[in-house]
Amino acid sequence: MLGRWLRSKLRPPPQIPDDAWQQALAALPFLAGRPADEIARLRALSARFLQQKEFHGALGFAITDRVALLIAAQAVLPVLHLPGDLDWYDDFVGIVVVPSEVSTRRTLVDEAGVVHEYDEAIIGEARAHGPVMLSWPHVAEGAGGDGQGPILNVVIHEFAHKIDMRDGEVDGCPPLPAHFLGAGSALQARERWLQALEPAYDRFREQAIVAERFGGEPPWLDDYAASSLAEFFAVACEAYFVDRPRFAREFEGLAQAFDAFFRAATDEG
Repeated sequence: MLGRWLRSKLRPPPQIPDDAWQQALAALPFLAGRPADEIARLRALSARFLQQKEFHGALGFAITDRVALLIAAQAVLPVLHLPGDLDWYDDFVGIVVVPSEVSTRRTLVDEAGVVHEYDEAIIGEARAHGPVMLSWPHVAEGAGGDGQGPILNVVIHEFAHKIDMRDGEVDGCPPLPAHFLGAGSALQARERWLQALEPAYDRFREQAIVAERFGGEPPWLDDYAASSLAEFFAVACEAYFVDRPRFAREFEGLAQAFDAFFRAATDEG
């Protein structure tokens, strides 16, 4: 049984049972068409992820094998080809799953120095050196995405934030190899990343503003991406991993930068 396997601390982890894995793939239609070797790697990495992480249900939600596996298969997508793979997630163990969006208290200091406190409904949250929280209905909704409609994948979104946080900053720029896009230093690598990210973000913000204020064509990505570079990066990751062909059409330069980062091991191999 998968449940017994989830609790196992054996090394290496036992293989995910065939029936459970096929059910997970059926629930993730955006994975259809990926190469067989990539799906096999996804399965193996999901098994390691499940062995390393601890799932907790909160507010009355019960964790099942299906819940854990569906989250794992999406969580490992961003690190599937990154050197070190799951090392990118080694700053936390817990994944908290809740039955619906939750309200959290926020504090904001505006440009005038005035402090504002407000309640915000959230469907996911990633904390530096802390757990990831996910709303199960939104996890299930995102899992069923096939790229044909608006993309909302809260699992990929929050785990993209975890990757972004690795250097201690949540700024849309993950730690990059010094040779990134032919760079000669870490500083130059960051500059080349931002040369792709910032123009795409600026164009997206402009489109989102025109759509909201003047009834223009709404952007493909969730307009939440317009709130900051960090959120733009996380939302862009959702689209990149769910529908890379369209992402490449909408954000050609950024897609090339994402390929250079997220598929580095593949390109080098």
